[in-house]
Amino acid sequence: MNAFVNWFAGSLGHIMSKEVAVFIVSLFPILECRGGLIASALLKVPVTTAVPLCVIGNILPIPFILLFIKKILHWMKGTRMHGLADWVERHAAKRSDSLKNGEFVALMLFVGIPLPGTGAWTGSLIASLLDMDLKKASIAILIGIAMATVIVASLSYGLLGAVGA
Repeated sequence: MNAFVNWFAGSLGHIMSKEVAVFIVSLFPILECRGGLIASALLKVPVTTAVPLCVIGNILPIPFILLFIKKILHWMKGTRMHGLADWVERHAAKRSDSLKNGEFVALMLFVGIPLPGTGAWTGSLIASLLDMDLKKASIAILIGIAMATVIVASLSYGLLGAVGA
């Protein structure tokens, strides 16, 4: 993930404002808020500016995923992108086993603990495929984003800030 973040921060940081670059990084799956916070620390965006940008960027795609991903995957299966649709469903199914019991807490922790392959995008996909209640899933994902934000901001601005000082 760090290689992606470095590339995005370096590439986008030269063609747009640092703040817009951080916001865009936060929109991307896999990178999300975590990548945005790492990019913001690398680009020296103040944490008080970075956190709202990253959180908003991470939250924006979530309603669309929760509401439309099943329809999009169904449509993709009828096109040349059927392989990608199958891969997405297999990826979500592998991760969904751990969320079936205690859905709310499991989803919150899945999104909130910053590990590779976890996060709001994958959590939303899993919640949708498991037919979780929309409100319940949204709240669990938002709490998870808040958890991940605190963890990654502390690490990015604490450790990276100490290294850069």
